[in-house]
Amino acid sequence: MPLPSLPTKMGALLSEDNYKLVATVTTTPVEPEAIPPKAPPTAKPKPSATKTISKKTSTTATTPAPSPLVSANGTHTSPKKPPAPRSKVRPRLAKLERKLFVLDTNVLLHDSNSLFKFQEHDIFLPMIVLEELDHQKKGLSEVARNARQVSRYLEGLVGNQTLDHEIHLDGLGNSEALGSLLFQTTALDTVLPITLPDGKADNAILGVVHALAQLHPERDVVLVSKDINMRLKAKALSLLAEDYLHDHVLDDSDLLYDGVMPLPANFWAKHDKDLESWQQGGTTFYRIHGPLCSEFMVNEFVYTEGDDPLYAQVRETAGNTAVLATLRDYSHGKNNVWGITARNREQNFALNLLMNADYDFVSLLGHAGTGKTLLALASALTQTLETKRYNEIIITRATVPVGDDIGFLPGTEEEKMQPWMGALEDNLEVLHLGTGKNNSGLSTADSPRNSTMELIRSKIKVKSLSFMRGRTFMNKFLIIDEAQNLTPKQMKTLVTRAGPGTKIVCLGNISQIDTPYLTEGSSGLTYVVDRFKGWPHAGHVTLQRGERSRLADYASEAL
Repeated sequence: MPLPSLPTKMGALLSEDNYKLVATVTTTPVEPEAIPPKAPPTAKPKPSATKTISKKTSTTATTPAPSPLVSANGTHTSPKKPPAPRSKVRPRLAKLERKLFVLDTNVLLHDSNSLFKFQEHDIFLPMIVLEELDHQKKGLSEVARNARQVSRYLEGLVGNQTLDHEIHLDGLGNSEALGSLLFQTTALDTVLPITLPDGKADNAILGVVHALAQLHPERDVVLVSKDINMRLKAKALSLLAEDYLHDHVLDDSDLLYDGVMPLPANFWAKHDKDLESWQQGGTTFYRIHGPLCSEFMVNEFVYTEGDDPLYAQVRETAGNTAVLATLRDYSHGKNNVWGITARNREQNFALNLLMNADYDFVSLLGHAGTGKTLLALASALTQTLETKRYNEIIITRATVPVGDDIGFLPGTEEEKMQPWMGALEDNLEVLHLGTGKNNSGLSTADSPRNSTMELIRSKIKVKSLSFMRGRTFMNKFLIIDEAQNLTPKQMKTLVTRAGPGTKIVCLGNISQIDTPYLTEGSSGLTYVVDRFKGWPHAGHVTLQRGERSRLADYASEAL
């Protein structure tokens, strides 16, 4: 039976301005069929099931039988004041639905924010992990900083609470962490199926995981570790184990954006409808329409070879429409950069990025001998010493040795970095021997070595990563060499040093990573390539062909 509309007088009483609920007395519910029709104004009202007192009238108001206080199922309900707005609370999963992740120490030392990266699941910290964090907190290294930061996070989460119950991980404002934190507060007695040596931290953590799996058979207890051998031992004990995957940008390095897209042979046949073209500043622009335009990325290079070759760069994308711009041909001798010309298609793409001031961030990937450092140095010297676009060249790199470390190095910061910058001097010699000129005006036949050293002292500064925090570089050409050995956090620290007029160039080969616990998917170089793709002021090219020598090319393929 449909309910009648709200009476005018009662609607006025229930308005937000006039009505304030003081007390409600609810009696036995009335079935909807028993509600009589609306009484005429002259009829005596029947007793109400709900008696309401209003401060406005200071009298007892009787509710007519057909009123909005009757719910859909026929029961009388109390009128309520509109609830005050409150913050949105994300629901937490039931305890049995949440996984229990046991963190190894290396996960916390690798990423101090890893405590808040497990979404709705719980985290368990064994006592031996806290002990290892205490041992790693001293020093100025990245590992020591992470250990201290984790300790601060734990102290902030715990506060004045006791550790014998669950602690919500969103206590510090990390709203994405909906799980809880648990500490080991009692001894967990367990017998592993395989006897392992006592006194080793890894084995103690494995014992904790095994004990938790027996105590909570209804839940998934998972060990998270960056140590491959640790995960293998856990699986040998029939325990669940995973790598820490939150820092992985890509699961497969083959999916990494390479900045270049080959166009099909029938590209013009499918995209020549309503074609527009114009010239501006010596560059020809094409506005094309077609199905392939939706796959383009801003600043991506596209090419097609054949009867109608095209080498262009995507400048704008909007649905099935894109604007392409032709490139400057740096393979021609008249467009040489400090005496260097592009030897292949990808090198030409790279020089178009390096020599254009509109691109503040450029990343170049490629295996050994593809010319990454040579192209970056040639463009840096041209724009610093000839066009005066930048006032200084700064070069830095991660100091990760390939073999055994040779120990402490004497001298100043730049002198300590010189052994790591052999590639810099080698490429500078190639540049000056190729051009026959140097900064002093002397021929390179007289003193090529003195010319190289003079350039290093005058315009090229070699800096260590250890002293980058807090600096701001203005009008500098910053080259980050061997960037594949940097973590995403270190890369962020470097890139955020850029001030007005600064260009940053990242060089590296993700197949030559020497930093422990870094992979092709979690490298800082992979991180920035993925995050900067599509930004109008950034560009990326993966160099494919080696140009060092036929011996180097064959060795990179056969060895």
